[in-house]
Amino acid sequence: MKFLNFTAGAGLLLGTLLLAQPSWAQDHAQHSHAHGPASAAEAQELTSGEVRRIDMGTRKITIRHGEIQHLDMPPMTMVFTAADPALLAGLRVGDAIWFVAQQEQGRLMVTRIERAP
Repeated sequence: MKFLNFTAGAGLLLGTLLLAQPSWAQDHAQHSHAHGPASAAEAQELTSGEVRRIDMGTRKITIRHGEIQHLDMPPMTMVFTAADPALLAGLRVGDAIWFVAQQEQGRLMVTRIERAP
């Protein structure tokens, strides 16, 4: 009988620890990027980069970027299309940025850009 009580207690403790872990991981992710994304979800999408060229007429932006994990893309310099031309307003060559890139209809699109602090 004591063995059954120990097993139930150990299961409860293990369950409690497993349930508590994700909130610790989320808190850790939110505070581990002092100059980067603010949440765990953004950390998976936002990529650091530097603006190398802007063509407002074609909505093209050339970015030297870090790894884009969700697109399985290593660091490189490449051209993206801005989903909205307003995303390019106020940007200058040399600006450090955080951006979100998505593959849409066979093209790599930038759907969000913010200047890095």
